[in-house]
Amino acid sequence: MAILQVENLKKIYTTRFGGNKVQALSNVTFSVEKGEYVAIMGESGSGKTTLLNILAALDRPTSGKVFLEGRELSAIKESEMATFRRENLGFVFQEFNLLDTFSIRDNILLPLVLNGAKASDLEAKLLPIAKKLGIDDLLSKFPYEVSGGQKQRTAVARALITDPKLILADEPTGALDSKSTDELLRVFRQINEMGQTILMVTHSTKAASHASRVLFIRDGEVFHQIYRGDCTNEQLYQKISDTLTLLTTGGEQR
Repeated sequence: MAILQVENLKKIYTTRFGGNKVQALSNVTFSVEKGEYVAIMGESGSGKTTLLNILAALDRPTSGKVFLEGRELSAIKESEMATFRRENLGFVFQEFNLLDTFSIRDNILLPLVLNGAKASDLEAKLLPIAKKLGIDDLLSKFPYEVSGGQKQRTAVARALITDPKLILADEPTGALDSKSTDELLRVFRQINEMGQTILMVTHSTKAASHASRVLFIRDGEVFHQIYRGDCTNEQLYQKISDTLTLLTTGGEQR
């Protein structure tokens, strides 16, 4: 069952000076099944960020449609959009986007508080997630007191706290060292195995090699995709590397 359906997306921007038109997306169509872990890759300027912004309902396409569990995003009223995002989407960003004046506990709980959750429900939701991510002993600390890897696990906890239908991750390993990257990728694999659907935009071949499927975007279109199948991470890594070589040399995928 497809939780996310993307149909014939096109996005054209008009530049501020000169009125030139730039086509960021030309005809993007794909779907994501419930429980999938999908990575999206492509060179800078290929349309990845534009696509992610549309999927996050932060931008609207020029034409085409996006459905989340059958609900068309462009049909949602602007006044309802923030609530829709909090209730249905979880976000993990490269730069963590944590509030330094909030404790780790309060950063994680913020989406629930904004949704008007009862105070009695907060701890019951918080502790299992914090323990799962190994940050239950950090809840009273502040973001500036913990490591980059711990900040990113806090961001993952914040994304999970509302039981989102879909997690959107934007370069989640981009600001992490090698050890923290490995830890985060293990966390993503763990929560995906528990049924969480993840869509990740990344430049990292290593990060993408942990996904169950990799989509490649070139010139605003889906150029190719790879399914994990029986591949190990190392074998998938090599397949991704080969495809990226084709992308950069302008070759055709067969």
